[in-house]
Amino acid sequence: MKLYLVSLGAGILVGIIYALMQVRSPAPPVVALVGLLGMLIGEQVVPPARRLLAGEPVTVCWFKKECVPRITGVADAPPAVAPAAPPADKT
Repeated sequence: MKLYLVSLGAGILVGIIYALMQVRSPAPPVVALVGLLGMLIGEQVVPPARRLLAGEPVTVCWFKKECVPRITGVADAPPAVAPAAPPADKT
């Protein structure tokens, strides 16, 4: 979430600077969003392509483990494990 807020803040700051300098943004908003979507798709195409070229399978499980944390920025939490009981005192 912090990454999204920093990104939004940087975008607002750049927008304010552009407005103060009285220049337009370098790309119309729709074009910029389509470009960002293309970047995201491109980032997600390369890892499976590398796996296929190496002869490794590309499965849904692999996608969830490798790609989802990159897209969302949040890694899956490790499964909760009950703490081990302390050893019994034999005195």
